[in-house]
Amino acid sequence: MDKPVDFTEIAILAYEGAQTAAVLGMTDLLTAAAGIACQRHGVSEPALGVSHWTRANGDDAPARVFSSDPAGQAGHPTVIVVPPGLGDPLPETEARYYAAWLRSEHSRGVGLCSICKGAFLLGETGLLAGRTVTTHWTYEENFVARFPDVNLNTDRLIIDDGDILTAGGVMAWVDLSLILIERFLGSMIMLETARAFLVDPPGREQSYYSAFSPRLNHGDSAILKVQHWLQASGGKEMSLAGLAGHAGLDPRTFMRRFKKATGHIAGEYIQRLRIESARDLLQSSREPVDAIAWKVHYSDPSSFRKSSPALLVSPPPNIVSVFACARFGTWLGVEGASAVRAMPVDRHELSQPPGRAADPANASRASQ
Repeated sequence: MDKPVDFTEIAILAYEGAQTAAVLGMTDLLTAAAGIACQRHGVSEPALGVSHWTRANGDDAPARVFSSDPAGQAGHPTVIVVPPGLGDPLPETEARYYAAWLRSEHSRGVGLCSICKGAFLLGETGLLAGRTVTTHWTYEENFVARFPDVNLNTDRLIIDDGDILTAGGVMAWVDLSLILIERFLGSMIMLETARAFLVDPPGREQSYYSAFSPRLNHGDSAILKVQHWLQASGGKEMSLAGLAGHAGLDPRTFMRRFKKATGHIAGEYIQRLRIESARDLLQSSREPVDAIAWKVHYSDPSSFRKSSPALLVSPPPNIVSVFACARFGTWLGVEGASAVRAMPVDRHELSQPPGRAADPANASRASQ
C-alpha cells in the first residue's frame, strides 16, 4: 500500500553519548501516536514514522539504522531531533561532523529540534545565529561562551521558532514529542496520546491557539530562503519588492511561487508569523498588548487586536482539567484562524515606518 501523501518521518540522531531513555522513549511515544491516529481515522498505514540515525566509521554523513516503517527507508526526514545526553556537551570537532549534515538537511526544508545539550550540535551549524533558543540551565555559561551570537533564554522549557525548536531539560523530550504530534497529527491525537501515557500536555509552549506551522518541504529553494529570512526576522516590515529581491525573482513570479509553495499569499504568511510571535509574548510576559503589538511589527495596535481575538482570551479559571483547557484553546484557535484569514492585509503596509498607518484604500491588494 502506498504511503499517505503527507507522511512524516521524525529522525532521531543517536550520536555518541545520546541519552538512550530519550531516544527509545520518543520512539515509543511517537509510534503510539501514529497508531492512535490510524485507529481514529480507520486507516492501516500510519501517517508518521520514526527513524534512528547514527555515525558509521568512514561515512560522510549519519545513516539511517532503524525505521518504524521499514518500507519507507528512503529520502529525507521531515524533522531531525538531536536528543539530550548526560555529561559534557560534544566537543566542537565531533559536533561539526554532524553540523554539516544538519545544515544540509535544513537547507532542504527539514525542521531541526534539540533537547538539552543537543543545542550545542545545532549551534555548530550556524543556523541559531540571531535566534532565541534554550538548553539546560547548567550549560548556560558554556553555551554563551561558545555561541556568543545566539540569544539564550534558559528560563524557557520550549522555544518554538518554526523551523527550529529547542527544549531545555533532559526530560523535555516528552514535551517536544507531544508538540511534534500536535503539529503533524493534530491536537486531539496529541491529547489522546498524553492521556494514554498519563503525562500532561505541554503548557505555554504548546500551541493551543491556532498554531502556524509553515510548510518548508516544498522543494522551492528560492522561497525557502525567504521563509528562513522571515522566520529569523520575526516578519519585520518588508515590501513585496524586498521579498522578491531576496528570492532573486521578479515580484509577479515571486507571488505565484510563494503561494504555490506555502499555500499562503505573502502578506497573510507574514501576518501569521507575527501573530505566532505575539501569542508567545502574551503568554510569557506581562507587557501591555499595545507594547507587544509594536514588538511584532504592527504599526497600528488596533489592527493587531482585530486580527487576533483568540490571542487575547484565556481559558476560564473554572476549567481545571488540562485536557479541558486544551480543548478550549483549540476551539479558540479555530476562531482566531478564521479572523486572521478574514482580515485584509496590505502587502505594502508591511514596509510602513513606525507611526504610519496603512492606507485603508489599499487593503484589498493583499488578496490579489
